[in-house]
Amino acid sequence: MAYDERLANRVHSLLKGRQVLAEKPMFGGLAYLSNGKMFAGILKDELVVRVGPEANDTALQAPHTRPMDFTGKSMKGYIYVEPDGVKTDQQLRAWLTKGLDFIASLPPAKRKPKRSTSITVRRNRRRTS
Repeated sequence: MAYDERLANRVHSLLKGRQVLAEKPMFGGLAYLSNGKMFAGILKDELVVRVGPEANDTALQAPHTRPMDFTGKSMKGYIYVEPDGVKTDQQLRAWLTKGLDFIASLPPAKRKPKRSTSITVRRNRRRTS
């Protein structure tokens, strides 16, 4: 599945200069992450925005939006924005800001402790008495 490279270039130029942002190929498209958390992406010609569960219904009231149903069922907190919803840089910037604001409100990711790979072997000592 390809993604709209013109939209990707526009997103890239709007995010240029921001700290701790990354572009990463994901789910057949392109994802944008900050501090390891996805806040937006591009699938085909649509922008994906992570708005969070609380802002989901409000975001879906905006024109040219629909629920993200990448897996076949709606993913609450993620929406698709159709090309007509991001025609201008102002529109695109507003959606990217919504995604960045949401992930900024999340607590830092908890790192899983590394499992020890060393094995302690106890040997029974024989009594020699």
